[in-house]
Amino acid sequence: MPDAERRPPPAFPLTILTGFLGAGKTTLLNRILRAPELADCLVIINEFGEIGLDHLLIERVDGDMLVMSSGCLCCTIRGDLIATLEDLLRRRDNGRIAPFARVIIETTGLADPAPILHTIMYHPYLMLRFRLDGVVTLVDAVNGAATLDAHEEAVKQAAVADRLVITKSDLADTAALAALSARLQTLNPTARLLDAAKGEAGAAALLDAGLYDPTRKTPDVRAWLNAEALATTGDHAHDHHGHDVNRHDARIRAFCLRHEEPIETAAFDLFLELLRNAHGPHLLRVKGIVALKDDPGRPVVVHGVQHIFHPPTRLDAWPDADHATRMVFILRDMEPAFVEGLFKAFAGLPAPDRADAAGLAANPLAPARGGLLA
Repeated sequence: MPDAERRPPPAFPLTILTGFLGAGKTTLLNRILRAPELADCLVIINEFGEIGLDHLLIERVDGDMLVMSSGCLCCTIRGDLIATLEDLLRRRDNGRIAPFARVIIETTGLADPAPILHTIMYHPYLMLRFRLDGVVTLVDAVNGAATLDAHEEAVKQAAVADRLVITKSDLADTAALAALSARLQTLNPTARLLDAAKGEAGAAALLDAGLYDPTRKTPDVRAWLNAEALATTGDHAHDHHGHDVNRHDARIRAFCLRHEEPIETAAFDLFLELLRNAHGPHLLRVKGIVALKDDPGRPVVVHGVQHIFHPPTRLDAWPDADHATRMVFILRDMEPAFVEGLFKAFAGLPAPDRADAAGLAANPLAPARGGLLA
């Protein structure tokens, strides 16, 4: 069956590993690459000189491709990520490198992970061959608070994560560690918080953070959204209770929008288009499952990063007994009440407070309470 042989294999899960300079990405990679779950993994890093993998290397396939003793393949990003990924897929499909079943991309310490997410979610070929499994962000327990204070990039790395890994906690003061943990949970309540020094950041805990449960091949929406970690509409998780909050943190808002009744498909499309086109830079991450009136028994999964949204996916059925629309938003410089009011307007519902809605409509990008625009 030549056609079947030419058909691309199922999409490979792709994990983005990020974290500020000195957060410990080298140490974590060295440890997890020994795990059996990663025996058929491809690791893409920026420069071999930046990461201490030499003791794992056993064979150089060509100028930029290495095979490690664990069985993993490792290569460098040669300029453009898209070109690198397309070249690796050609080599795999042509049998010039060993088949891989999973990909990890390690970013530079100063990197904004959003462009990599955009590449996987929007490129017409790559989004067929790869599926985003999750963003893993490392935060140094010793220097993490100061890094978050000084660098907005570090705050953004934490805000878009599916897994937050605190490293070097054994070297940190107990009170400082507790404060950092609380700060990260406030920045991104839906991310699973792990302590590497306690052995919580093994390969099994970091992988399979995406929508689909690889063992059952079915969607696990509840775990993917982790909406229970957030307050629902009208009760936002970013109420800092009067604490002195760093200005970078204060720009970030996390909340879950919940709606019990199906919404008209055209109305929801307009809602997303307006958010994406007019306010895309302020949507750090959007994940949701939506009930539409045209087929309420088959919900739609949406996933966006800033102005880029993955094509919505129709599920065959609801994955659990909760058939309400649930959308998790991580926002920057935008009030949750504006998003809620906009959704209610398209859903044909009254805004929660007409005075507040009028003010937000005039200035929807008003900073979060206590925050400062950069």
